[in-house]
Amino acid sequence: MNKSVDIGKRLRLAREQAGLSQSQVAKLLGVHRPTISEMEAGRRKVTAEELSELARIYDVRMGWLAVADEVNVDERKDRIEFAARQLSKMSDEDLDKLLNLLSTLRQEDDES
Repeated sequence: MNKSVDIGKRLRLAREQAGLSQSQVAKLLGVHRPTISEMEAGRRKVTAEELSELARIYDVRMGWLAVADEVNVDERKDRIEFAARQLSKMSDEDLDKLLNLLSTLRQEDDES
């Protein structure tokens, strides 16, 4: 697969997980919204400066966004790793609540 497309997928995932719209990110970067859309679609290359700023905005590693040292991008694995990074930022109390919720959801799946 094209590396620009892989980077675009990660950019979109990171933006969505950060709860930001393309317009909001465009404003933060000082570009037009279609620029963000083109980056996420893999139709526009992302400069090193843009990638660094996007990593800061999304609170992710630049190497992860750049798909550094990876042959294939596994979207499910990316989502799980992204979730794990977010979980590591939670308070112990909130993490316990989330684990209880996950346990409940698993039990409901087992019963159906």
